[in-house]
Formats: sequence, structure tokens, C-alpha cells
Amino acid sequence: MSDLTYKLGELIRPDGREPDQIRELKIERPYLMHAEGSVLLEMGKTRVVCSASVEERVPPFLKGTGQGWVTAEYAMLPRSTQKRITRDTVTRTAGRASEIQRLIGRTMRAVVDTAALGERTLWIDCDIIQADGGTRTAAINGAFIALVDALRNMQKGKKIRKIPVEDFMAAVSVGIVDQKILLDLSYIEDSQADVDLTLVMTGSGRIVEIQGGGEGTTFSREDLDLMVEEGAKGIKKLIKWQRSIIGDLHK
Repeated sequence: MSDLTYKLGELIRPDGREPDQIRELKIERPYLMHAEGSVLLEMGKTRVVCSASVEERVPPFLKGTGQGWVTAEYAMLPRSTQKRITRDTVTRTAGRASEIQRLIGRTMRAVVDTAALGERTLWIDCDIIQADGGTRTAAINGAFIALVDALRNMQKGKKIRKIPVEDFMAAVSVGIVDQKILLDLSYIEDSQADVDLTLVMTGSGRIVEIQGGGEGTTFSREDLDLMVEEGAKGIKKLIKWQRSIIGDLHK
């Protein structure tokens, strides 16, 4: 049995949210003048600019196959955090940033029919301009909307016949803080968490990716199941919000 004592309203969070409450969501789209799809997404105080660009070529390993590709780049701007961080460059990408951009690329490809793109690459660029926890989940949530907008622009330009996205997708963080399960952690909560989990799921409830671990502690299988259950509830809320923004994927 799990020893977690998760109960609604039992813990007062720094921003006053309930344990299962997602931070306030805001979006501006389109956000950039030149990108085929772009958004400024805010999850609480975390802000990310996501753009989707169409390139009329594919990596060498896909050349001649007729299949497209989706890939991503991720960076945190120097004053997105409390102390200035060194700017990433093409030749030196921080290990954490490299891992997150691979995550974003994988999650986008999980719901995109790349064969329907033709030999084109969709570049997803995610730049964190202000960080207060949950930067990778905010990036994924913003990237998905920017991706759909870019594909709709391709459809309008008659480059593709239909939107080759098979399902909605969203991401959220879940953590254990003082033996309580909390959804969508802010920075201060993340820094105090005994366990931190990133969950990515589709609109149909299928798991795309789970990343997580204990911070100097262990957790049980029952704890993991509880965290995934709470995360799944949060993702349903996020996908409902996405639907209100972009509507039906295939209209």
C-alpha cells in the first residue's frame, strides 16, 4: 500500500492552488511574424515561445523515402532564471537542453503521420523566456499548438491534403512534496519534491512518455500509479483547453 496522504485541500501551496490544480494558462497566437506556426504560452509564471517552421528537405537518412520528419530545439534564455545562465550555441548545447529537445521531438512524432508530410522537415523551436518550473511540459504544450497551426498553413497552401495529426497531446509535471501529490509544480515546489515526474499523454489517454525519479529517496509502484492517475486527470484538463484553442484537428 502507498503511504501517501494525498487529500484535496490538505496542503497550502505557495500560489494558493489546490493539489490537483494546474497553473493559469494563457496563450497568444500567432506570436511571430514569419513562422508558419507560433505561440507565446504561459503556464503560471513560466513563459515559452514556440515556433514551427517548414523546411523543404529531410535529414540524409530519409532522403528519397518520401517521408517527412519532425525535430525540435530547446533553449533557456540567459535571464529566464533568477541568475543569468550562459547562452546555448550551435556548437555547445547543454546536456539538459539536448535531452529536452529530443523529448519534444519524440513526443511530436508520436502523434504525427510523418509519411503524410512528404519530404519535409518540421522544426519546432522552444525558447524559455521566463522559468518557474515545468519548462519542458510548457514547451511540449505550446509546441503542439504551434505544430498544428503550421500544418494548417501547409494545408491552406495545398502542400498537404489533410492535417496528419492522429491525436491531441499534452504534458504535465507531478511531484511528491511532504508526502503529498502535487500537480504542475512551480520551481519552489520542484526544488522541494522528493519525487518528480513528467507525464506526456494523448487525448485518448495513451502514454507517450514518462520521465521521473526520486531526489535522494525511493518511491513505491503504488506511488507511481497514483502519480500517473493524477497526472492523467491534469492532462485531460490541458487537452480540453487545447481543444478550445485549436478546435477539431481534422476540420
